[in-house]
Amino acid sequence: MSMRLTRSLFISVAFLASCAGAKYAKTEKVYKKQAKEFSKLYKQSPVTGQLVKVNVKDQQWIASINFGIRKPNFVVIHHTAQDSLGQTIRTFHSTKAGVSSHYVVGRDGKVVQMVNDLYRAHHAGLGKWGNDTDLNSSSIGIELDNNGTTDPWTDVQVDALIQLLRYLKDTYKIPQANFIGHMDLAPTRKNDPSRFPWKKLADQGFGFWYEEFLEVPPVDFNPKMALRIIGYDVSNPDAAIKAFKIHYIQQDVNTAFLSENDLKILYSIYKKYL
Repeated sequence: MSMRLTRSLFISVAFLASCAGAKYAKTEKVYKKQAKEFSKLYKQSPVTGQLVKVNVKDQQWIASINFGIRKPNFVVIHHTAQDSLGQTIRTFHSTKAGVSSHYVVGRDGKVVQMVNDLYRAHHAGLGKWGNDTDLNSSSIGIELDNNGTTDPWTDVQVDALIQLLRYLKDTYKIPQANFIGHMDLAPTRKNDPSRFPWKKLADQGFGFWYEEFLEVPPVDFNPKMALRIIGYDVSNPDAAIKAFKIHYIQQDVNTAFLSENDLKILYSIYKKYL
């Protein structure tokens, strides 16, 4: 190969690499600017603008040595309801949309991180799980590239998700019960992820699944109480039942009726939270 051709190929490769790196240069700049502003707040010592708002005369800042950063305690799984990984990335770069998750997992298993684990991403919105009414502040959000209706869940995508969940669980000591879906915390608004293979995740220690051999619930079994103990907001019982069915039953999800078998499944899951 001639020196001229080698040099030409090198320049072409370098040009393509610079173009690929520059594709998101604008959004990277915005991200770094916001992160820099947040870091200023963290580094304030003494802290300003906090205690001064407390209406007492005697105030003092005395720094403790025993503190750390906030850490996530939940993982919330979504489907994107969009057509591609690229479309979702564009959505998460839109100030008008105003939403983002920490991670997006593509159909081909590619994992894209979009927000630092320790930052508060805007993925959960209004909702409640147990007594937690601000899941954005306490969770990691993961979007799965899937249109939510006809797309299959590929093995490579689910396997990549499991690897990501393993890292998150080990790093932040997230309890097995705290891997939930968007529909679980926002049953009146959301149905994602739909048709999702939750059992495969539960078998790996991420969330719970029901037993193979199901017990008949006792005569005094209270489905509404069981849903509440699991974590569902039961202020709208029908919505809570539908969300439970999207997660665990995955059929007749548009009705709030619980069949005899559905009640057995609910009882099986409920016992895991006792």
